[in-house]
Amino acid sequence: MFHGVINIHKEKGFTSHDAVAKLRGILKQKKIGHTGTLDPDAEGVLPVCLGKATKLCDFLTDKDKVYETVLLLGKTTDTQDVTGAVLKEKEISGVTEDAVFDAARSFEGEYEQIPPMYSALKVGGKKLYELAREGITIERKARRVAIYQIVIKEIQLPRIRMEISCSKGTYIRTLCHDIGEKLGVGGCMETLLRTQVERFQLCDSLKLEEVERLAAEGKLTEALVPIDEMFSQYGKLTAPEKYEKLLYNGNALPSEGMQVKDAHGRRDNIIYRIYDKKGIVIGLYEHDRQRQILKLLKMFWDRSENG
Repeated sequence: MFHGVINIHKEKGFTSHDAVAKLRGILKQKKIGHTGTLDPDAEGVLPVCLGKATKLCDFLTDKDKVYETVLLLGKTTDTQDVTGAVLKEKEISGVTEDAVFDAARSFEGEYEQIPPMYSALKVGGKKLYELAREGITIERKARRVAIYQIVIKEIQLPRIRMEISCSKGTYIRTLCHDIGEKLGVGGCMETLLRTQVERFQLCDSLKLEEVERLAAEGKLTEALVPIDEMFSQYGKLTAPEKYEKLLYNGNALPSEGMQVKDAHGRRDNIIYRIYDKKGIVIGLYEHDRQRQILKLLKMFWDRSENG
């Protein structure tokens, strides 16, 4: 079984779930999970977790992302992208480039974004897009998202090509819709390309056919980011043999003899990757300075897989 994170370039025409299903067939293993949905018409970076790394799915879903998108002005649709039914169309002859820059810039920072009806968010156990397909529209609570930067790459009205750096939970098609509303002419998303998720960038991503080739050549592990490398920003400790029973059971460890760094003057606790004597990463631990213990934050070791 493969363990680690692989940077997949999801192509147009299938869902993130489809990409995982295809990978299961290619790699002949069931334990695979993706880290954030991309619509069928969207493409780009999709980090996929294999084996023990599936415990990182939530961790990667929460990371900031970068997208490249094309906003089509003058057209409003029910899905907020060009695949939806057109609700209204407006003339855009009065829109200037300066107005486009000003409108886009106004969304930089935090703003309250209302999730679209055509989304996978659940209300009462049912996904919003399922309700939308039944012709049902319900009130949605606005969610605070962060738009770190919007770079206008090209303006060829009615199209605007933008690069957007944003927080988790941001709907780019809703942002396109909102910019169009700000300009008074409406708008919808025409294309979407995700270019970065955390450390994973488009230039390093692999299409499924490339993954299949690497697997056939026995070289797939070269394309995987090991679990512990996903946390390379944290220190590394090896637990003494006398603590291994506590370690494998997920118990707190005494910090005595663990060579934790002097945290004098720090307000926050220090996080470490902790390994056993075989060099296997067991989990992420946080040093509780007051209690002088290391508390488990995330366990990666699995007894069923290690005996």
